[in-house]
Amino acid sequence: MDAKLSPDQELNFSGIGIASCLALGLGGAALVLDSVNNRLPWQGMSLTLPLLLGALCSAALGFWVVPLLQALKTGQIIREDGPQAHLKKAGTPTMGGIFFIPAGVIIACVLSNFATPVLAVSALTLSYGLIGWLDDWQILRRKSNKGISPKMKLGLQIAFASVFCLWLMFNQPTGITNIALPLLGVSIPLGLLFWPLAGFALVAESNATNLTDGIDGLAGGTVAIAFLALGAVIAPTAPELMVFCAALSGGCLGFLAHNRNPARVFMGDTGSLALGGGLAAVALLSNSLVMLFILSGIFFVETLSVMAQVSYYKATKGPDGKGKRLFKMAPLHHHLELTGWSELQVVSVFYIIAAFLATISMAIA
Repeated sequence: MDAKLSPDQELNFSGIGIASCLALGLGGAALVLDSVNNRLPWQGMSLTLPLLLGALCSAALGFWVVPLLQALKTGQIIREDGPQAHLKKAGTPTMGGIFFIPAGVIIACVLSNFATPVLAVSALTLSYGLIGWLDDWQILRRKSNKGISPKMKLGLQIAFASVFCLWLMFNQPTGITNIALPLLGVSIPLGLLFWPLAGFALVAESNATNLTDGIDGLAGGTVAIAFLALGAVIAPTAPELMVFCAALSGGCLGFLAHNRNPARVFMGDTGSLALGGGLAAVALLSNSLVMLFILSGIFFVETLSVMAQVSYYKATKGPDGKGKRLFKMAPLHHHLELTGWSELQVVSVFYIIAAFLATISMAIA
């Protein structure tokens, strides 16, 4: 797509149009997948019902919570060195994760009859959401872009990841320390090496989704696609976790009713850290880390763009203490904005890429 398209030339999509297409696409995919796998869509152990309930409940909650967040003056602090078009978003309520994450988690627990694996991934998801809430709260309290210190955030992520891994160690399904390679039909036995990998996956995935949350509707939509696809992939072996994935996917869709461009609320770290943690926890418990890596292609590239930017800046730093930039701004979605893409263009293309990655993962599975 030409990055120099003018607003008059770009695709005739609106924020609500893109969100509606995504909702129809995921809803249709859930119905088809349930039909193909002989699941009744109105039953709890399906993709369709949790998706629908998650979307409706989180959307409905938003109509009550968003005005409350506005009244509490939880307006987002916008970076002055970011895209200038974002400055007008200053004051938009943040911490939206406080309503759609619990909605999805509760629906998943109820529909799965409070299955132990669902309770475990729910606890990890909410724990990471708590870290995000602490960070968001500190940002609002200090009225700056600095929340809790990076060391504290990372320490808390590692601590909760360690607790989850410890639980997993004593309640591990058979062969969980063997990494399955679907294309080759084999598994690699990692033994004790699996546990540091598991901790890394939890921390890395949560931070990757956090970095992707920078444009109206971007993280919510791409994560909704990833969750539904992951649910479809693990359905034969972990139907209760399938329900969790569908409910969280629906929660993201319901959130988009308020977060699509122009956003009335942002998910904040409260939502983005929780979503990444939830994806990784499900992948670990269902032995589908390879599939998660494929589904997280966008999050991975966004993270790489930040790492590359920082590394290049440090490597080219001159006597004046200033270095060169590899991108106009990182993560990648901000670079695209600064090269002329509109937010709607970025979101549309990223949704298409996420859907392509989801199709690949399901085809492999």
